[in-house]
Amino acid sequence: MSEKKKKNIFIEGPISPEFIATSIAKHQPKTEVGAHSIFLGQVRADVLNDKTVSAIDYSSYVPMAEEIVHEIREAIFAKYPLSCMHIYHSLGRVESGQICLFVFTSSPHRKEAQDACAELVERIKAEVPVWGKEILNDDSYIWKENK
Repeated sequence: MSEKKKKNIFIEGPISPEFIATSIAKHQPKTEVGAHSIFLGQVRADVLNDKTVSAIDYSSYVPMAEEIVHEIREAIFAKYPLSCMHIYHSLGRVESGQICLFVFTSSPHRKEAQDACAELVERIKAEVPVWGKEILNDDSYIWKENK
């Protein structure tokens, strides 16, 4: 397999439903694909110390993150018979209820698409240097672990 080029996975602000729908629609001509698996991470309005999370402000060391994501992509493509793989993560402020992570895998069969998507999400959360500052409803904040 030839090495895939590095991809920029970061989007400033929330990932819009329109962006997600357009990404899915672009795959209709790919008739070798029989399955897509999609993970959407959404900011929760958790209650912490009697305050509600109103947003998360995401930051990253982008050059390192892109290198790590590239290595993860290569490993997942080598392990699963995928047709496509797309990863998008927000940077900056994302309000509760908005999408901050979009992972999309495609393959001829569902099991491979599902397994690859699940492994991607777990590896992104465990390995990619992305940090979240949870903004509370009183404008105080708490640094969030990448979990």
